[in-house]
Amino acid sequence: MWIHFEIFALTSLASWFASCMLFIPRTGKSHIFAEILVLVGIGSLLYFTISLWIHLDRPPLRTLGETRLWYSLFLSIIGYVIYKRWHYRILLIYALAMAFLFLYINYIKPDVQSKELMPALQSIWFIPHVIVYIIGYAFLGFASLIAVLGIIHKKHNNTERLHMSENLVYIGYGFITLGLIFGALWAKEAWGHYWTWDPKETWALITWGTYLTWIHLSIKKTYTHRFYFWLLSIAFVILLVSWFGVNYLPSTQSSIHVYS
Repeated sequence: MWIHFEIFALTSLASWFASCMLFIPRTGKSHIFAEILVLVGIGSLLYFTISLWIHLDRPPLRTLGETRLWYSLFLSIIGYVIYKRWHYRILLIYALAMAFLFLYINYIKPDVQSKELMPALQSIWFIPHVIVYIIGYAFLGFASLIAVLGIIHKKHNNTERLHMSENLVYIGYGFITLGLIFGALWAKEAWGHYWTWDPKETWALITWGTYLTWIHLSIKKTYTHRFYFWLLSIAFVILLVSWFGVNYLPSTQSSIHVYS
C-alpha cells in the first residue's frame, strides 16, 4: 500500500498549496474554493490512512512514518476546524504547511517497514492512547503558534490571542490527560504496573504538569500577556522533548517505550 503513498500525498499537497494561494486575498469568493481544496486534501490523506490500516491488518501507529501520517491528517483537520471557528487564516496555513512538512519527511525517509505489533502493543488501549496524544499535541501546537504571534506582535489583538490560546490549551490538555490515563491502563495490562517512572512517562508527566501550571496562572490573569505567551512557548518545547527529544537520552535506550 505504501507504494501508492506518493500519489495520495501529492494530491493532498497540490490541493493544499492551491488553497493557500487562494487564501492570500483577504476576502472574496476564492476562499470558498480554497476551503473545498483543503477538504479534498484531507479526504485524500484520510482515504490512504484507512486503506493502509486495512492493508496492514493493524492500526498504522507502529513506526515513526506511520505516526507522522496521522499527525499530518490531524493537523489539517484541526487547522480547518479552527479556521471555521475563528477565521484565522494564518493558523490554517500553518496547519497545512506543517502537514506538508511531515508528509515530505515521510517521502524522503519513509520508515514504512511492515512491522508486526509486539504483544505489549496488542492492547485495546494502544490505539486510543496514541491517537489522543497526537490530537492533544496538535491543539497545543496551535496554541503555541498563537503565543509566538503574540510575542512578535506586542500590542496587536493580544487579548484575543490569549483567549484563543486558552481555548486551545483546554482542549489539548484534556486530550493529553486522557493519554496519561489510557497509558496507565495500557501499562497495567501489558507490564503489570500503572506507573514505572519510565523516562517517557516522567517527561509526559512533566509536560502535563507544565500545562496545568499555565492553566492555573492564566485563570488568575495576574501577569502580562507576554508572560503567558512566553510560558506557553516554553511549555511546547517541553512537549517536544517528551514527544521525541527524550528518545535520544541514554536512559531511554532501556525504556519500555522503545518497543524493541
